[in-house]
Amino acid sequence: MLIFYVVFFFLILRFTVTLFNFISNPKLTAASRTYDHLVSILIPARNEEERIITLLQSLKDQNYQNIEVIILDDDSTDNTFDVCYNFCRSDSRFNVIRGDELPENWLGKNFACHQLALQAKGKYLLFLDADEIVKDGLINNTLHRMKIGKLTLLSLFANQIMASAGERLVVPLMHFLLLNTLPLRLVRLSDKPAFSAASGQFMMFDAANYHKHLWHAQVKDKVVEDIEIMKLIKAYRYKTESLLANGYLFCRMYRGYSEALDGFSKNLLAGFGNNIAGLLCYLLLVMAGPVFIAIYLNTGLLSFALTLIILSRIMISFASGQNVFLNIFLHPLQMVSFIILSVISVKKHVTRKVNWKGRTIST
Repeated sequence: MLIFYVVFFFLILRFTVTLFNFISNPKLTAASRTYDHLVSILIPARNEEERIITLLQSLKDQNYQNIEVIILDDDSTDNTFDVCYNFCRSDSRFNVIRGDELPENWLGKNFACHQLALQAKGKYLLFLDADEIVKDGLINNTLHRMKIGKLTLLSLFANQIMASAGERLVVPLMHFLLLNTLPLRLVRLSDKPAFSAASGQFMMFDAANYHKHLWHAQVKDKVVEDIEIMKLIKAYRYKTESLLANGYLFCRMYRGYSEALDGFSKNLLAGFGNNIAGLLCYLLLVMAGPVFIAIYLNTGLLSFALTLIILSRIMISFASGQNVFLNIFLHPLQMVSFIILSVISVKKHVTRKVNWKGRTIST
């Protein structure tokens, strides 16, 4: 019966976290005033010729004008540099540079971000990924959060665009894991590094603080650099916050099932602190728990467990701007995908090799 109590405790705990996130509504909201600080928008780009123009055009069209946009071509093997160069010719606020050769013991994205920061002149540094779309209000609203919270770092979790069935089986797992396991408001309210969550898709820094500490240099060999930076900043007792983008930032991370599996698997285990036992325990409680309840308990308790799971998916879907009915319907297949992701992630960790965008990364 001990297993029964553990399974139900974990289920209720996760539901409680989800309910807290739903009620506390940790989303970016509209600012009560306008700002005009120079914001350096920094975009590392490796083999992004097919995606990056959409981001650049959205930055050009959005309503916050005092920006400089610097794109760093990170040794691309496609036409990323030429595509960006041709775009930049039409707007003096945009510039593209070529990155230096990757030094030993650095990961590619971390070194690209480090180089970009050294080129920036803004009062705030905003790191974006090349596969995103920004909307009006994003920059001013995030500046307002930085100001009122006296933040060193603000990170946003973008609304995810999913255009294929395969993406819908994997991509929603990001918000599921986030909002089902971490009370997001505690990233700001607690100074404990354990309460850390961040997304490299949107990282806004106070520039003076960044140049003082060179955060990407401090995590130069970390695969999940966003969370590691968040932990570092909290360890220094600086203030941080992570929020849901609330329709101000969109991203299509992957195209298709296999690409989504490959992309998420490089970060999944690292998100569990590279603790294989911790990941396996989570899998057993989340996956095997409902099966155990179905086999050994009565119908009433099974209905209670399923109700908690369904309500959790409803709240997470609403909070993240995703399709409620699809996430409920696809939940069993998403959990199967989570198992597959976990196996791939553990395998990559054991072999200590991750391949991403033509580079082999030692983990």
